[in-house]
Amino acid sequence: MTDFTMTTDAEGVATITWDVASKSMNVMSTEAFLALNGLIDQALADGSVKGVIITSGKKDFAGGMDLNVIAQMRAGGAQAIFDGVMQMHHVLRKIERAGMDPKTLKGGKPIVAALPGTALGIGLELPLSCHRIIAADNPKAKIGLPEIMVGIFPGAGGTTRLVRKLGAMAAAPFLLEGKLSDPKSAKAAGIIDEVVAPEVLLKRAREWVLSATDADLVKPWDAKGYKMPGGAPYHPAGFMTFVGASAMVHGKTMGVYPAAKALLAAVYEGALVPFDTALKIEARHFTSVLMNPSSTAMIRSLFINKEALKKGANRPKVEDMAVRKLGVIGAGMMGAGIAYVSANAGIEVVLIDAAQDAADRGKAHSESILDKGMKRGKVTAEKKAEVLGRITATTDYAALAGVDLVVEAVFEDPKIKADVTAKVEAAVGEGCVFATNTSTLPITGLAAASKRPEQFIGIHFFSPVDKMMLVEIIRGKATGDKAVAKALDFVRQIRKTPIVVNDARFFYANRCIIPYINEGIRMLAEGVEPVLVENAAKLVGMPLGPLQLVDETSIDLGVKIAKATKAAMGSDYPDEAVDKVLFWMADQGRLGKKTNAGFYAYSEKGERLGLWDGLEPKYPLDKVQPSLTDVQHRLLFAQVLEAVRALEEGVLTDIREGDVGAILGWGFAPWSGGPFSWLDMIGAPRAVEICRSLTAQFGPRFHAPALLREMAEKGQTFYGRFAGEKAAA
Repeated sequence: MTDFTMTTDAEGVATITWDVASKSMNVMSTEAFLALNGLIDQALADGSVKGVIITSGKKDFAGGMDLNVIAQMRAGGAQAIFDGVMQMHHVLRKIERAGMDPKTLKGGKPIVAALPGTALGIGLELPLSCHRIIAADNPKAKIGLPEIMVGIFPGAGGTTRLVRKLGAMAAAPFLLEGKLSDPKSAKAAGIIDEVVAPEVLLKRAREWVLSATDADLVKPWDAKGYKMPGGAPYHPAGFMTFVGASAMVHGKTMGVYPAAKALLAAVYEGALVPFDTALKIEARHFTSVLMNPSSTAMIRSLFINKEALKKGANRPKVEDMAVRKLGVIGAGMMGAGIAYVSANAGIEVVLIDAAQDAADRGKAHSESILDKGMKRGKVTAEKKAEVLGRITATTDYAALAGVDLVVEAVFEDPKIKADVTAKVEAAVGEGCVFATNTSTLPITGLAAASKRPEQFIGIHFFSPVDKMMLVEIIRGKATGDKAVAKALDFVRQIRKTPIVVNDARFFYANRCIIPYINEGIRMLAEGVEPVLVENAAKLVGMPLGPLQLVDETSIDLGVKIAKATKAAMGSDYPDEAVDKVLFWMADQGRLGKKTNAGFYAYSEKGERLGLWDGLEPKYPLDKVQPSLTDVQHRLLFAQVLEAVRALEEGVLTDIREGDVGAILGWGFAPWSGGPFSWLDMIGAPRAVEICRSLTAQFGPRFHAPALLREMAEKGQTFYGRFAGEKAAA
């Protein structure tokens, strides 16, 4: 069965319906595009057809391009990509011109897109080539071009058409940020033309087809005298727009995201030439981006692998373990956040704290988030009442009766956690799974306090819980498959992405984050200019420099972690040099952003003003400063070597989780696709060479793990060696 079918009614209105039988959401394939092209040819050649409606047989219009198409195009090289993209341009341009006379612009057949729901990527680029876009009034529908979020940009005419329709400035949020809109917002922005009640969508589309005139079919950019909204690059107003856009893009991307630069170049160059030439320019830049290894890595990690993990790629094969009723112990920021995301996902929550006022404050946290949503028009009063109604704030452990999962989120103190474990297990049924939320404490040790260690598991949420999309699930030595499945099903219910790791101190995420922070602090103590350290990190794609990151997470937390780690490791503890700086900062009362005093100085309102001027007297700058690349290598290798060691030691069992977890958990250079993707980009031999240089200068912490050395000798890549069935390329 073909993905596109066509029927024609008695009045000559043809309806082309997109319905991919094997998928819940339509995606475009090469074969489907050829089928669409054939139906368009048939409709334009048939004298009895007056016009065409293009719609979907599903509740949504389309989710984008089938990524297998992109992989196939890339495999054929640059020419194959360019030819494939130009073929798409040819079909969409055919729809746009619809058989009209090229000189008089008359005689074409009206073609309207009728969108019942979500339309993303090619699912919007196709409608943009139609003469009118009518969408059903579906508040849950998302309309937009999100390609930039996975390392590419709209390459089937969406970039060129949207800029010519809205102007460069108005189109920027939709192209450069991947902003998605509901139908009414999309109409207000000028992306679509009409929003109608769902039940009259096709009726209204048919009415438009039968009443459309020749003038209704001519796109502004095909009409004589067209001027780009906001001005073209050589227009005074347009010139300022493009100068500002260039600075804005570079400021946000730090120059490390190829797609953003290529998109801006396609827009600028395309605005200087006729429309059809602009499409060729768009295709050339799209080709260059697809040939860049960054786009391959980002698509793989942020789309293919992320979706696979969200769908339970590594879930044990046991029955459905969805959570019906949740207990949360500890109503601080973490516990309150967990309670909110769970209640918001429709789960009944019992929120317990030692004091009733603390439990009430925890519930009030949900209310404050919902109130903000109401101010933005995203939450109704009814929705707020429903969510708050699912949360019971109490001090009584007896309220846990009937819960099937408990998440404990009390202080990072094994004694307190052990006491809570005993209280919970006395109050819940034997089938209840107990999860401890901890960022550093080994799960196997904490499970010693449990009577049912096979049902004891770690769940590491990241702060703030409502915004951070990663959840790290930690399997202790005795943790059973059902507990892992329970945790995975719960994370899927609250619409976050899980990774599953085996137990070890710091697990995976903090194991990599802490060395990054420590390397930045080490450089400060060595006399490296702190501005160089911070900017080197940002210029390689890290969202925050290491000194800003420790300010955000709090210096006193760093002190506590350092003391606990030293106590556990004894003489093997490697970070004395870092502790001297952290402990001195704490002694100065500079505990980070929360006290408006840390490595950075802050205003009374908490605004970051710049690095604290008290750093240089304590840590004088060295006369000879390292190169930018040397600083970046230290910061990156501090993280990626820990990722490799985690894989080598069996803490990580799937490189997909290593890459996705790094990007979502602490923002590891998203352009790279994650630590393993980045090592594949530079190659294991080059990585080992850099490790040797860093080890010679700075010590054994940069010694290349045996696994990396072996891969260098064999010429292997991580995705080549470990992908197999687990990691889709």
